[in-house]
Amino acid sequence: MKKFLVVFVLLVFIGNHVFAQNYSTHKVKQNEKIEDIAKQYLVSVYDIYALNPDAKNGLKPNMVLIIPKTQVQAEITTVKQLTGYKQHRVKRKETLYSISKMYNVTTDELKKENTFLYSEPLRKGTKIRIPVYKTKQVLEEVNQPLEVAKDYVVLPKEGKWRVAYKFGITIEELEALNPEMSEVLKVGDTIKVPNIDRVSEKVVEDKYDYYEVQPKEGFYRLKVKLGVTQDELETLNPELKESGLKVGMVLKVPKKVDDDVIGMISDQTLVASDLTKRPFAPDQKHIAVMLPFRLKGVNFDSISGTMRHIQKDNYLNFSLEFHSGVLIALDSLKKLGVHVKVDVYDTENKTSTISDVLRNHNFEELDAIIGPLTQSDVEFTAQQLGQYNIPVVSPITKHVNITNNTFQSRPSEALLQSKVINYFKQRDSLTNTILVFDSKSMASSTKLTSAFPLAAKVQSRKDKKGNDSHYILVDDIAKLLKPGKNVVFLETESEVFVSNITSILNSLNTEETQIILATSNMNAAFEGNEVSNHHLSNLHFHYASVSKSFDQDVENGFIKRYEKEYGITPNKIAVRGFDVTMDVVLRLVTSTDLYASANDAPLTEYVENKFAYKKKDLGGFYNDTVYLLQYEELKIVEVKE
Repeated sequence: MKKFLVVFVLLVFIGNHVFAQNYSTHKVKQNEKIEDIAKQYLVSVYDIYALNPDAKNGLKPNMVLIIPKTQVQAEITTVKQLTGYKQHRVKRKETLYSISKMYNVTTDELKKENTFLYSEPLRKGTKIRIPVYKTKQVLEEVNQPLEVAKDYVVLPKEGKWRVAYKFGITIEELEALNPEMSEVLKVGDTIKVPNIDRVSEKVVEDKYDYYEVQPKEGFYRLKVKLGVTQDELETLNPELKESGLKVGMVLKVPKKVDDDVIGMISDQTLVASDLTKRPFAPDQKHIAVMLPFRLKGVNFDSISGTMRHIQKDNYLNFSLEFHSGVLIALDSLKKLGVHVKVDVYDTENKTSTISDVLRNHNFEELDAIIGPLTQSDVEFTAQQLGQYNIPVVSPITKHVNITNNTFQSRPSEALLQSKVINYFKQRDSLTNTILVFDSKSMASSTKLTSAFPLAAKVQSRKDKKGNDSHYILVDDIAKLLKPGKNVVFLETESEVFVSNITSILNSLNTEETQIILATSNMNAAFEGNEVSNHHLSNLHFHYASVSKSFDQDVENGFIKRYEKEYGITPNKIAVRGFDVTMDVVLRLVTSTDLYASANDAPLTEYVENKFAYKKKDLGGFYNDTVYLLQYEELKIVEVKE
């Protein structure tokens, strides 16, 4: 049901474009009254009726209302009270995170009630205590944080965070002082700031980095995230000793390559560019998002009919998930001070529809296009807009004819295979390599044989008809193992074969004979129910991937905003929508155009995806970076090369 509500809200947004910056939304609860809603948001009943005429006929559960924002600030505080406990027996493949979501508690709350989890991993069959809370919401008015202010003229290169830091306030406090302030500050703008002496104003120094404190971040979390202790932060920011940490305050931190609010990290040879800390172009950027929603085929008269249609239509499902990530990205960009105009078009998965859209709208002034989805539609759109040199960013297509104005954001399959092979090839002299494959994986095994000519080979046993039986015996591989490190490449798309091999290797893996499992062709077989994650973890299973999974134990701004907005954890499609949108827009506002950004920002990284665009000699740009991942202690982590 939660997923349907997400979809419904997105459909309303796409069809009517009603979510302007001056409005929020409210989902009506059972037996909720219009007067209570008006009181909650500090608006009048007539304000709500003006934007929601249908509400005059009565409120219905799950109805989505558009609520005007007011200049009076208020916040709803949720208070939790412990009422008792439940007992839970851990099942196979359950994690602390999945259990916390099941019972609507945090992982920290689970650890607090089960202290052994601080030092021991979660194991199948373990009984743990689940706290049960009663919650209530309290509406509190927030007073204007500053009463004495003065006029200030914005200087070159100054954005909201620079001004906030300069005058020792949070970004939210600066916005509260200036309710009419534009999203992007321009040189010469006059705004209100605290009336402090000039000598008390702080200077932004290039030799330091600066970080905006996120909700629920304390000194311990900042130490984990930034590698800076409380004493070091207080030395660089003396005001912390009196005020403590506040959400939105800007801290001076030692200059280094660090994780920021969207999780940028280092690559093997390149350092990820943190585009959020570069000067932004003051002009508004204009992009388009083209996805096959196919809304004409959706019957909105019946909720159940709409849900059935969404479940059956893979294109609509994908488009809505991807677009939900796009919306969160646009909200994040707004908070960073980036102003961007976005047009959303339904391609209906038809070239003819795309042709009509291009003909009936002005695309000449666009800075970039994200989409369409399929190879043929991407190629057609890029060809039609080639004369205007408009960049067309393909969000997920594996194979596309890369013309001069095409950006293929998804890395190629060949790059994924090369990533794993090259990693172990550099260590070939230190390990014993064994290749295990079935007849359908001969192509992969041929490339591996070329890379590792001295490697021993084991093939799946066959039945009487000569077909793969997808199993081997213990002795088939045990006789090939050597004392020390052994790397076993498994090339197959059979879940049964993966289960057979991982079980055998796990039994043979000892301190004297160490085994690492790898594949150059990661697929669903390795993630099947018959495959033990414990075995994969014990074997330090290595593979290459277009994306990585976000760390569920580390607070992430995007994940938190998404869960707050939609009530569910984002899937990989939604995360990719966020990452691609963030990358495209940040490249546009920090370079002259998307083409120049390939040189200006050789590598960027966000929640689960990274981008390193290179130009083909006779064509456009392709993403030339992927992740090397491994299973480690029942988690999937990036291999530091």
